[in-house]
Amino acid sequence: MGRSRRTLPEELLLLALDPTTGTTAQPQSLDLGLAGAQLVELALAGRIAPDGDRIAVVAPRPTGDPTLDCALELLRRRGAPVRAVHWIGGPRLGLRQTYLSHLERCGMVAAVPGQMCGVLPTTRYQATDTAISREIRARLDSAIRTGVPPDPRTAALAALAHAVGLGKHLYPGNEGRSSRSRLRDLIRHDPMGGLVAHAVMDVQNGAAAPPRRPPGPAGRPPAAARSAPAPEPARGVPMQPHHGSMASMARAAVH
Repeated sequence: MGRSRRTLPEELLLLALDPTTGTTAQPQSLDLGLAGAQLVELALAGRIAPDGDRIAVVAPRPTGDPTLDCALELLRRRGAPVRAVHWIGGPRLGLRQTYLSHLERCGMVAAVPGQMCGVLPTTRYQATDTAISREIRARLDSAIRTGVPPDPRTAALAALAHAVGLGKHLYPGNEGRSSRSRLRDLIRHDPMGGLVAHAVMDVQNGAAAPPRRPPGPAGRPPAAARSAPAPEPARGVPMQPHHGSMASMARAAVH
């Protein structure tokens, strides 16, 4: 994959970057969106393909993009198709910062150091070429305004922007309500983008539960599921005798 074209994670991050504050909108869900954008970019490059609600590696050769190739290698090591919701819901420590640093190295953004409350060091990021951000935004605006089915890349970008909640950042207020609605409708124009966008929303809704543990030996349930020993009585509270002990005490009293 050459570097003449921006990748989908890069475009999503530039779309989320607020030119006024120098921070990214929706920072928590944006990490999920970047993980999903990597999947769509790998699919557009012919390296992976959807298999139902799962993702299968079909061509493990590198793309030339180190961050994408790292994700591709992790998918390959799984050995079997992985559910998109489980992949996106996995640990993604520092993915947003990884792409911000990458955009800085490429000269697309500049890091601006600062301080919070005059003490804590902070870093804001400003786009060095606003024409790039305007071009990305114009593609979305055109798809929303004209209603013409967009190309797969733009459709996937729209789906991910909706999934991470950028609609209210891009088209705020009551006047942007119809644009936000049409942004959501663009999900259906790209199957891979739609699959990933729904997976991102499912993770945010808590649907990315970890796989169940297999049963123990000889069909026994896992240790955590076996009956635990009876709890000890609280201090100062006498232990109640079992029913059998009550009967023995009654017989002893009679004799």
